[in-house]
Amino acid sequence: MELRRCIQARGDRCSIINLTRHRQPEHDDLYFPSTPREVIATLGRLRPDIVHVHFGGNLFARQAALFIVLAARNHARNIFTFHSGGYPTSEEGLRASPRSLRGFALRRLDAVIGVNAQLVETFRRYGVKPDKLHLIEPYAGGLERATVVQEPLPDAIEAFVAAHHPFLLAVGLLEPEYGLDVQLDAFARVRPHHPNAGLVLIGSGSLHDALRARIQTHPERAHILLAGDVPRPKTLAAIARADLLLRTTHYDGDALSVREALSLGTRVLASNNGMRPDGVLLLDQVEATTLASAISAALATGAPSGVRTAATTRDPMVSLLNLYNDLMQKP
Repeated sequence: MELRRCIQARGDRCSIINLTRHRQPEHDDLYFPSTPREVIATLGRLRPDIVHVHFGGNLFARQAALFIVLAARNHARNIFTFHSGGYPTSEEGLRASPRSLRGFALRRLDAVIGVNAQLVETFRRYGVKPDKLHLIEPYAGGLERATVVQEPLPDAIEAFVAAHHPFLLAVGLLEPEYGLDVQLDAFARVRPHHPNAGLVLIGSGSLHDALRARIQTHPERAHILLAGDVPRPKTLAAIARADLLLRTTHYDGDALSVREALSLGTRVLASNNGMRPDGVLLLDQVEATTLASAISAALATGAPSGVRTAATTRDPMVSLLNLYNDLMQKP
């Protein structure tokens, strides 16, 4: 959505085709096809100049098939960004070969983007040519803490934050790989040492109802808030005001929320995925007792040291728009 705003700001049209299980009625140039046939039909109606596909997690055969169909049937320039932390070291990633279906499909694309060096190297082993490979890292620069904290929080979060210190925050999908069950277990161990602590979970996902039910029976339920989706400006304000951002994923890429927190001067405790930016406090084991001890240790530290590091990274929106321009100028 942020990329879309940047595209629209320069006067271009940008439609979004959402392939996730979170469906809505079509609106405002947003589309939610439910079958492969509908995806292709929607692209046929829109006739875009550029198709930029974003996937995370794993690279499945059906996604490779989509790339092949796009290259065969679509007049557009086709770009793929892979948002994945664990794929390069996964069984499939370690077997990367030009002779594989994935290698064949990736080479049909006009540009392939990795969000870290490990992914770029994996694409190279799939046989993608160097001139089609691009490393574009996430970036959260340009955030001014003094401005961000002026944004009022939603009433429920504001009241909760006012009544709790330290304020612990998790931002992400409510999905199994985010380790939220571990956070709830750890929080019960944190409260005896920090009796005024509160935990807020921002995001939506398939575990919403299960998490809500579990919180209702949690011994510290009065001090846990399941906030649901929150608009980006207010989420940033919550991150800026948090005493600690938790990112306890079992499987993760380079999370933008982590970089945003560092840029805003908020401490971050995150599982060690081998690619966290400087300044993040690392958790080597996503387990309740370990996490509870790490939270107490993190709360005793000062502001993160990664602010200066994050601020030196190039804005990916500029890199993407430049890439779009370059592709459109090619014959």
